[in-house]
Amino acid sequence: MVTAPNRPQPRLGAHMSIAGGLPRAIDRAEVTGCEALQIFTKSSNQWRARPLSETELHQFRERASVTKIGPIVAHASYLINLASPENNLWNRSIAALEEELRRADALGLDGLILHPGAYTTSNELDGLKRIGKGIAEVFTRYSDGTALLLLENTAGQGTVLGYQFEQLRSIIDLLNGTNRVGVCLDTCHLVGAGYDIISADGQNLVFESFNTIIGFDRLKAFHLNDSKKPLGSRLDRHEHIGKGYLGIEPFRQLLKDERFSTVPMLLETAKQQKTPPTIIEADTMDLENLALLKRLRDK
Repeated sequence: MVTAPNRPQPRLGAHMSIAGGLPRAIDRAEVTGCEALQIFTKSSNQWRARPLSETELHQFRERASVTKIGPIVAHASYLINLASPENNLWNRSIAALEEELRRADALGLDGLILHPGAYTTSNELDGLKRIGKGIAEVFTRYSDGTALLLLENTAGQGTVLGYQFEQLRSIIDLLNGTNRVGVCLDTCHLVGAGYDIISADGQNLVFESFNTIIGFDRLKAFHLNDSKKPLGSRLDRHEHIGKGYLGIEPFRQLLKDERFSTVPMLLETAKQQKTPPTIIEADTMDLENLALLKRLRDK
């Protein structure tokens, strides 16, 4: 699609560590040159979440305001599985999702990104129904939330749901089309699931299909990741920008597409080094990936 002159441009950012406290994620984003940001609000691999103090909440909101980094979204814990047929896990997932939405609102975040879940020993239809029922229960318990719940498309490995646009649409329909739900599209996951966004014509067709089935009005974020695995692999293996099966041109096309000029685009690529909680410095690969994306966007 031809871009209009002086159009808005998508804000670029990355996932940043909250080690040392949530405000440090914004500090890391600032030194990295992020315009938007993704975080965890708690450990991604633990059910327990430490309480957020009023001081930490205030400092986070203040740093976000001062730096003007945004939108800021969180990614929900990987332990949450609303498609599970096992009631203990399903109920625990509902409670965890509610808590994460409350934390997102307390921090003033724009959204919370969620992997829909895996049906494990049941089937696709039952899994989708469990997801819809679980989210509906969360929204009933927490009816006045403001952060959007963003369903992330998946690569479709194993029994993981959400790899087809139709599956995401089904979940939205099960929630009666609520405006509390949006979508985050991951480029690596699209390729893994068999959506050809690698060729120029293929990318246009994929997004036309998305608009028909779900609608661009629900598209609230992109995860920009290259893929270590080929088209249709059904595997979720992130690679640095331009170094995988997508290459450079699909990202250039995406960044120049005027339909997505106001949709934040966030890196989830591997870090080069692990930084101690007391240190605020930019990761080498984050700098390289962001610089490349900015060149593709700005030229």
